[in-house]
Amino acid sequence: MTAAADATESRPVSAWAPLAIPAFRVLWFAQLGSNIGTWMQTVGAQWFLVDAAAGATLIALVQTASLAPAVLFSLPAGVLADSLDRRKLLIWGSAASALIAAALTIIAFFGALTPWTILGFTFLLGITSTLTSPAWQAIQPELVPRPLIGASSALGGVTVNGARAVGPALAGVVLSLFGAPVVFGINALSFVAAVVALWWWRRPPQLGLDDREPFGAALRAGVRYVASAHLVRRILLRSALFALPASALWALLPVTATRLGLTSSGYGFLLGAVGAGAVLGIFVLPVARKRFSDNAVIGVSALLFAVGTLAAAFLPFVPMLPLLVLAGVAWIGTLTVLNAALQLTLPQWVRSRGASIYILVFMGAMAVGSFGWGALAGALSTAISLAAAAALLVIVAVSVAWLPLLPGTSTVDRTVSMSWPTPTLVLDPQPTDGPVLVQITYTVDPGRVEPFREAMRLVEASRRRTGGYRWTLLRSGEEQDVLLESFMVPSWGEYRRQQTQRLTGRDREIQADARAHIQGEPRERHYFPESPPSHGVSTR
Repeated sequence: MTAAADATESRPVSAWAPLAIPAFRVLWFAQLGSNIGTWMQTVGAQWFLVDAAAGATLIALVQTASLAPAVLFSLPAGVLADSLDRRKLLIWGSAASALIAAALTIIAFFGALTPWTILGFTFLLGITSTLTSPAWQAIQPELVPRPLIGASSALGGVTVNGARAVGPALAGVVLSLFGAPVVFGINALSFVAAVVALWWWRRPPQLGLDDREPFGAALRAGVRYVASAHLVRRILLRSALFALPASALWALLPVTATRLGLTSSGYGFLLGAVGAGAVLGIFVLPVARKRFSDNAVIGVSALLFAVGTLAAAFLPFVPMLPLLVLAGVAWIGTLTVLNAALQLTLPQWVRSRGASIYILVFMGAMAVGSFGWGALAGALSTAISLAAAAALLVIVAVSVAWLPLLPGTSTVDRTVSMSWPTPTLVLDPQPTDGPVLVQITYTVDPGRVEPFREAMRLVEASRRRTGGYRWTLLRSGEEQDVLLESFMVPSWGEYRRQQTQRLTGRDREIQADARAHIQGEPRERHYFPESPPSHGVSTR
């Protein structure tokens, strides 16, 4: 971490504090410019379909085409971001986006665009965005100290939602003056600017790249971690509950523009109102989070977004705008709380894979929702579809009472703990040898068996998060107060990673709490598959 980043820890935390760090500032502006270009491209694509009278379902498919790659490629993208140098991955991904956007520009310039062509290119740009999104999220804790994670997450929301305020309005003007080819060309240039910024960033070498996990093993390890991490699972649930109904507004806002008889510039103002609200939320949110809990923030945000969705369904242009601004505040409120909670919860070794699963859930819900709300609008009406989404958002707000974000996210110690003993073996196992059975024998203090069992429940979750499976706790039939912990790991290499790369300060606390109830040191043993006898050797 840079000296400038360390210095910020002693300053009062403000919404804009991360921008004092040069690396964060340069990459933040690069992301902002790239997202402005992306929103310009989105508006250009949607308005092309509006002019072509493509219908509500096909127009809504623009959002589905841009988000569907998250469902297909988020998990592989997370593995790549944890296994490869993230800076290089971002450079190559941004360069690929620039080439795709340039090809779309050329096709549009020669007048060869069709609705399905533009959907295809939108899908391709969605793929490159998906492949880089986990890496963008994973580098944020590298750019700022831990106390600024919340502020950096909010500013990360500005790169999306500030772009939503500027990009559509700018696209509307450019479309009316110069046409779609110029809009798509600006998007291509924005990716070139991101490549330049990433090339300028002199990132310290990424640790762990010399001991990469095989792709399949890394993928399974990421899924196992999320499946066993209660805090992460609840964050994913809250993101899906919000994204599914919230997608209706984004998918059907172009149709709302046609209901109001607006031009492309007017549609840009509708999107710009939501984006302006998101930027306003950067100032409002720190105050709200000091006075209210994160659960209250996401509950109220769902209600405000419901109001904006209803406004899009029934209100005229002028009274609709301030309610869309409130929807933008609500959008950034929800995303900031969820993103900050996720970044504070995930340890370094699985940060990209955890972020990729978050993107898969959120964007996947948006993609499915966009298709569903578009189909409902085509079958019934846009107003009915938006009203139904608003009703679901109200239910989402109320559900915070019984499905809240779990406490403790900001205080969990996720730094890697290296103080784990190296076992002494009579074998010389290879990293691929396995599966390995690990058995640990504990002699529990008399009368402390029940507290020990309770503490071992957290140990079980820790083992499963870091690569273990088939975990059991057994009690000896011959020795009083002797219990045996048993679990499997897929290979010896996976076990070594568990001990040296994956266990965190929180895992150390969990094991210390359990061992506070035992006598002496536990006895750990490791068992490997027995090799079959060699050919020609008698087994008699």
